[in-house]
Amino acid sequence: MTSEARNAPQFYLTSPAPCPYLPGREERKVFTHLIGRRAVALNDALTESGFRRSQTIAYRPACETCRACVSVRVVVDDFRPTRNMRRVLDANADLVGAPLATRPTSEQYSLFRTYLDSRHSEGGMADMNVLDYTMMIEDSHVETRVIEYRRRGPDTAINGRGAGPLHAVCLTDVLTDGLSMVYSFYDHEQGARSLGTFMILDHIERARRLGLPYLYLGYWVEGSRKMAYKARYLPQQRLVAGGWTRVEK
Repeated sequence: MTSEARNAPQFYLTSPAPCPYLPGREERKVFTHLIGRRAVALNDALTESGFRRSQTIAYRPACETCRACVSVRVVVDDFRPTRNMRRVLDANADLVGAPLATRPTSEQYSLFRTYLDSRHSEGGMADMNVLDYTMMIEDSHVETRVIEYRRRGPDTAINGRGAGPLHAVCLTDVLTDGLSMVYSFYDHEQGARSLGTFMILDHIERARRLGLPYLYLGYWVEGSRKMAYKARYLPQQRLVAGGWTRVEK
């Protein structure tokens, strides 16, 4: 009994803070640490229960009067891209994503910094420096990959990697039942490519090739414009009080 209690994860509750998604509301989070030998199994179980990972922390909303944040995961085998999504795939047919070890580079950080300054200059990550970025990439006790997207090059068929400038990056966890897109960023000047959409579509296909049933997208928040895009990837499952519920449209 003593050993079991000592090895059990400890959960903590944050103080109230302004909600980043819905104005005029406050958020609280419950969180625990993902470290040591049990980190992989614990991350799998918590992700299945609606948690998200940030470095060695697993967290989920625990707001007293609001349940707007809903975990969503795409049903990979049943997913079919819409006409607009197929256009995005065609527009990015010249790109290839290469899964790499979690080693940050100056090129990644430069793209990350430009992305934050252009898209999220007032967000919670706006002040992240190169050390913060390094920790975001490296500080993981679970199976994690960095997917770098570049144009197809002369050696792509051999090594599976692109060539030339970096277009987009995604930090991705590999779970027993799916892939989880932890954080992604891209070249904001290439708006016509819809790189954010492309990375999700690419990850759905990656999960399919790996035989994994789900792609975890994090939280969909009804009423939040910046989270609305997650509802487009159908069919998907949403975690509600009664468990994961399939949504077709």
